[in-house]
Amino acid sequence: MSAHPTVGHIHLRVADLDRSIAFYELLGFTLTQRYGTQAAFLGAGGYHHHVALNTWDSAGGMPPPRGHTGLYHTAFLYPDRPALAAVLQRVLDAGVTLTGAADHGVSEAVYFNDPDGNGVEIYRDRPDKDWPRDALGQLEMVNRPLDVPALLAEVPAQAS
Repeated sequence: MSAHPTVGHIHLRVADLDRSIAFYELLGFTLTQRYGTQAAFLGAGGYHHHVALNTWDSAGGMPPPRGHTGLYHTAFLYPDRPALAAVLQRVLDAGVTLTGAADHGVSEAVYFNDPDGNGVEIYRDRPDKDWPRDALGQLEMVNRPLDVPALLAEVPAQAS
């Protein structure tokens, strides 16, 4: 039996803890623990934390300038297309500006930034039997435009 890692959580430096907590709650995470104005932990599905936030060295700080190394984006997987559509609708209703949307063949993804300029991807995977493959059976991901209005048409009635 081979052991393989999974991603446990992301930990971000943020400028304003309350602002960041509200943003990640918008994505469906729940505050599980808070340390005053210095740190917070948010999880989903009863997990202790998928997202950690702190202001230890960053309270009131600015995002790093373009062209510097650092986090490109975090990606949050939703279970199906209606769930992705519902969170996307909440993001848009909150006034968040999208930076991109793509159909990768294996997944459908929407991109934007959190309040501190960190890239965020929300996506859903297609069943692996539907993933695009070449003649040898090797994965062949693509980067096509995503039909965002068609995705939003799948927002469940109770989520709108």
